[in-house]
Amino acid sequence: MKTIITHSGAFHADDVFAVATLLLVYSDAEVVRSRNEEIINNGDIVVDVGGVYDPKKMRFDHHQPGGAGSRPNGIPYASFGLVWKEYGEQLSGIEEKKIIDSLLASPIDALDNGVDISESIFEGIREFSVRDFLYSYVDNSKSDEGYLSQTFLTVVAVAKDLLQREIIRAREVVGGMKKVQSIVDGMDDKRIVVLDEDLPWGNVLSKIKEPMYVVYPRKEGNWGVRAVRDNINGFDMRKPLPLDWAGKTGESLVESTGIADAVFCHNKRFLIAAKSKEGAIKLAHIALNS
Repeated sequence: MKTIITHSGAFHADDVFAVATLLLVYSDAEVVRSRNEEIINNGDIVVDVGGVYDPKKMRFDHHQPGGAGSRPNGIPYASFGLVWKEYGEQLSGIEEKKIIDSLLASPIDALDNGVDISESIFEGIREFSVRDFLYSYVDNSKSDEGYLSQTFLTVVAVAKDLLQREIIRAREVVGGMKKVQSIVDGMDDKRIVVLDEDLPWGNVLSKIKEPMYVVYPRKEGNWGVRAVRDNINGFDMRKPLPLDWAGKTGESLVESTGIADAVFCHNKRFLIAAKSKEGAIKLAHIALNS
């Protein structure tokens, strides 16, 4: 049984997720929180303390002078990113490792290193972060080490569950993206992509210039037409749905589109739904030619 050492006292998202990751690899490991040098030196795996980054010796700290390196995009590594860098492929897969680093590890590492990755455009408003979620478990009126260590283990269990779910989701995304790419590769006219299952198409189609709309089955039981974006992290569409459809539902939308089973169109013109696949395809063609 291995011993995982991390620092005592206040904890942060990076050491929480680093330990959670390690427990997915070494499920029977013992977690010890300490700043005692002898305990740290005798630990099998040391995370976020100790002043050493050496994956061969299972040391994953980033507080030493010069840190522990940065990603190609400039985001410096913290303990979660260092552990995920070492074990991510083993736990998830090559492409899945990259997805989880971008989605989860990089933002957590950036936060721990004091690096801004987003800018608030509304005064006093910011995004609710993973850190906020984890800290919701902490009673700030208590500061004794026994309470903090027990709460740390509680939060690690939550992070472990979240990480397992993200690994599953990343695998679904990677598999789905391969399906979408295969479908698009087999199309002569790529302007309207028709999918027979709800697949993660955004990343794939944003890199192909031709697609304007995607037709797909919605979880609500009807069929959707979505406008494709050049940047999946933005909201600019290549060709928004017709202005006359915006915000309409029922008979009003049927009258505007001429499609009998049209259901609703989002006011922002990125989504319209129909009861049938055929109706959705017709709507996509009307929008394309508008």
